[in-house]
Amino acid sequence: MADRPILFSGPMVQSLLAGRKTQTRRLIKPQPTAPYLENGDWWDETVPGAATPMVVKAYVGDRLWVKETHARVGDNGDDHMACPDLTKLVYYRADDVQPELSRWRSSIFMRRQDSRLTLIVTDVRVERLQDISEDDAAAEGWPAPEQRARTGIAEIKDAYPIGWYAWLWDQINGAGAWDANPWVAAYTFTVIKQNIDQVDSERTESRPAASSIETTNKQLDALQRTRKLTGRA
Repeated sequence: MADRPILFSGPMVQSLLAGRKTQTRRLIKPQPTAPYLENGDWWDETVPGAATPMVVKAYVGDRLWVKETHARVGDNGDDHMACPDLTKLVYYRADDVQPELSRWRSSIFMRRQDSRLTLIVTDVRVERLQDISEDDAAAEGWPAPEQRARTGIAEIKDAYPIGWYAWLWDQINGAGAWDANPWVAAYTFTVIKQNIDQVDSERTESRPAASSIETTNKQLDALQRTRKLTGRA
């Protein structure tokens, strides 16, 4: 088991807090050319006969502490005077409070002790981005109907989960990123609304081995096709 930081935008933090987000997809770098699954681990044979392990950023049982945009009381001489609750040491931008605070810190700079959300990884899959199902796209934090209606953006209002997620992916990664259909690591997790160092250790003691990554029938079919293409059938 490892503890790792993970960055989320404000809207995704809101989805985590609301219980709408239990999955996240992250690009695999570098992109594999011929991935295959063997002994519970993913490998890539970019050079024929020279297989190398594909690196994912987290494994089953790992704990991820969420980093988000925030402000700390006392960061400058003005902000603490504007805070309505002087007993709070940290404010979070995703909460939509005190927008006039001038010292918002990027999520990159959040300290472990200031994190308020912990994710326990329960499943890791390697797949093409566009292999995502409607259920999985919804688990990426699909906004509630009233939130979609307020956006005024047709791509969000009228979309099913996959359409919304394709729009979101392009918003984050740039135009054409969805159409590129890259290989991604799909992480499923349980959300705990606590700082990682306050999480009850019993929650993570009975974790599966990191190598016991479940694969769906679709993945197994894709695996067989890949092996045939690379002569590993």
